[in-house]
Amino acid sequence: MELPEGCIAAILCRTTPVDAARLAVVSKTFYSAADSDAVWNHFLPSDYHSIVSQSPSLANAPSNKALYLALSDRPVIIDHGKKSFQLDRKSGKKCYMLCARALSIIWGDDERYWQWINLPESRFPEVAELRDVCWLEIRGMMNTIALSPNTEYVAFLVFNMIDSHGFHSRPVELSVSIIGGHSSNKYVCLDPNLNERPHIRIQGLQRPSVRSDG
Repeated sequence: MELPEGCIAAILCRTTPVDAARLAVVSKTFYSAADSDAVWNHFLPSDYHSIVSQSPSLANAPSNKALYLALSDRPVIIDHGKKSFQLDRKSGKKCYMLCARALSIIWGDDERYWQWINLPESRFPEVAELRDVCWLEIRGMMNTIALSPNTEYVAFLVFNMIDSHGFHSRPVELSVSIIGGHSSNKYVCLDPNLNERPHIRIQGLQRPSVRSDG
């Protein structure tokens, strides 16, 4: 005896987007349930309406599944251009990126050290370019209420190194903390050409890696 479609949909809601896609091939009833708005509404974040309201093109999504795929396919610029939002396709967890203007950059308005430019490959209309290394200190803040609950997050510093002058052998300290709570610190190397400098030996430093998503 085959389970009713509503019962199958209720079960699929307790799985993951990947599981729902796989189980859709079991039968026509499973396919119909796995494709239903009820299932994909469960995979969408509870506040997805506020995201959709900031991107008119998303309002035309024909189904909740189509909306989920659109949100996981490419980042959406939100908060008046200060952040980008995207869903991880496999898990449905929220991913955010802060633009340079949303960060606190020491001497960021001093043209001797920084200038604001357009970069075609960036998802944001404006980026900060470091002109001269004097004191590098950048701070960003994110309200954890906006993040997916019960999820382990990783923070990335995204940059494009054109000239590594000043960073050849100088590790940079990165820190992630919760106000009034635990702080996690580590030292990293921002010079992407470190391996090409055999005279420099720095052990245990994380090297930068190339991103393909801007």
